Amino acid sequence: MKSIIIASTSTIHGSGYLEYLLDELKVHFKSADEILFIPYARPGGISHDEYTAIAAKAFNSIGKSVKGIHEFKSAKNAIEKAKGIFVGGGNTFVLVSQLYKNDVLSTIKNVVAKGTPYLGTSAGSNICGLTMNTTNDMPIMYPPSFKTLGLVPFNINPHYLDPIEGSKHMGETRETRIKEFHAFNTQPVIGLREGSWVKVQENTLTLEGQLDARIFEYGKAPYEIKTTTNLEFLK
Repeated sequence: MKSIIIASTSTIHGSGYLEYLLDELKVHFKSADEILFIPYARPGGISHDEYTAIAAKAFNSIGKSVKGIHEFKSAKNAIEKAKGIFVGGGNTFVLVSQLYKNDVLSTIKNVVAKGTPYLGTSAGSNICGLTMNTTNDMPIMYPPSFKTLGLVPFNINPHYLDPIEGSKHMGETRETRIKEFHAFNTQPVIGLREGSWVKVQENTLTLEGQLDARIFEYGKAPYEIKTTTNLEFLK
């Protein structure tokens, strides 16, 4: 059965890495003693080893070990044999470029469709959508394509921020940027606020976490949905 957690972030304010998700992850990865971590997004430019160590520390607290995909001779074989997969956050352009370079996008999609549990945070969540075009990241690399895993039938905007009332900032809001996206694209976009996630169990998609999410549909005004809302209407 397809089992996916698409989380806005790895870390919420005042909490440790993945700490707010650990109870959920105990259940999500209950059949996996070792998690395959994909550190390609490299937040802050840290090394794959350094990033893997951060993920390993979090998973060790729930009795799981972690091994980075870069430690294997074949990235494809590592994915095919993995009992669970975690793709961490960072820069989505870097992540997608590396996934294409190693020719593993379709491999990830295939094993997740067959039931390998998947966790994505931030950039690792961006790639669960139809394309990466609603990322917040700077284009510091140029991937061969913006098409991503398509594990859900919409796009994702992690770390979604609401306009701050009274702010003197003159730049575009997230809502404005997503409206710009819809000037050229038609797929829905879900704005995931910090600490929220989309849970996929086979064909059921649900918004989880304490916060509501903002939905952007082509040709419609943006609107809010409550946590625990079934998201199948976005198909």
